[in-house]
Amino acid sequence: MASRSAPGRADRLVTLVGRVRELGLLIALLVLVVAVGLRAGDRFLSLGNLRTVLLAVSILAVMAAGQTLVVLTRNVDLSVASIVGLTTFVAGDLFKQNPGIAVPLVVGLACLLGLALGAINGALVTVGRVPAIVATLGTLYVYRGTTFWIAGGEQVNVSDVPDGYRDIAMTRAVADVPNPILIAGAIALVVAYVLRYTRIGRQLYAIGSNPDAARLAGIRSDRLVFGAFAACGLLCGLAGVLWGARYGRIDSRAATGYELQVVAAVVVGGVNIFGGAGTVLGAVLGAVLLGTVANALTILRFDAFWLQAISGLAILIAVTIDLLITRRVGRTLLAGRNR
Repeated sequence: MASRSAPGRADRLVTLVGRVRELGLLIALLVLVVAVGLRAGDRFLSLGNLRTVLLAVSILAVMAAGQTLVVLTRNVDLSVASIVGLTTFVAGDLFKQNPGIAVPLVVGLACLLGLALGAINGALVTVGRVPAIVATLGTLYVYRGTTFWIAGGEQVNVSDVPDGYRDIAMTRAVADVPNPILIAGAIALVVAYVLRYTRIGRQLYAIGSNPDAARLAGIRSDRLVFGAFAACGLLCGLAGVLWGARYGRIDSRAATGYELQVVAAVVVGGVNIFGGAGTVLGAVLGAVLLGTVANALTILRFDAFWLQAISGLAILIAVTIDLLITRRVGRTLLAGRNR
């Protein structure tokens, strides 16, 4: 009986640590806001600046929600920013080359393109048996190179896209909150529901916790991993739509460098880089924290280099914590079996 209770204790330990991590993020965010607010005053604490931070974070949060699905399965997608760049340029170029084309059609095509690009990643990992970090590092350059090839040195200007497309980002339909913030919140809620209350969500956690045991239990791991990559691509396609709608002026470098920020948001948010633990709420909180740091550095006139340094340091700290948690859970399970 004691050995049977070990997995339960391990699960409770992981859940408790996850909640502590999320609470820790909230405390860190509060400390950051107070500290910078005392230094910068209304420039940082104003409602307008808060809206700016959340608007900037909304696109990152959508990408982080997709990345969470992948990381939970003990994989990682390094091509997310390149998918955003390719989908946003294709959407903008469709408007430029086809004046009068329906906005919903372009939005749908961009999302389908993201889905297809994510499916390619999933196929490389599950069918080709290429390690995810290698496969997506390759597609990172392939997708970005494709964007440069399609662009041919040209760019899409604000005047090339219709007002209906720009309205996706500019409209404030509810309580003066920009649509991208509402969309990001809705995506986070949907992903959170799937992970917590559906069979697919439980199976994703099982795959990340112990891939071999998941297969022995009859879980179709390859299909679910493929689906996680495809869903991540779909959400990155949506993020590409939001990117284009927000900025209007689009070139082949859109979202360059966001790979690090997305991974940082996910792992800082408590999603275990080794798979099987974490929540999309934590990933979104991680994105908000990093976005607030970026905004604070800008207001305090620090060099942009510091954001990259902080993001890299945050990843190292989060991965170290995850490793310690994984070892602790392993020892708990082993102690339970030996009783």
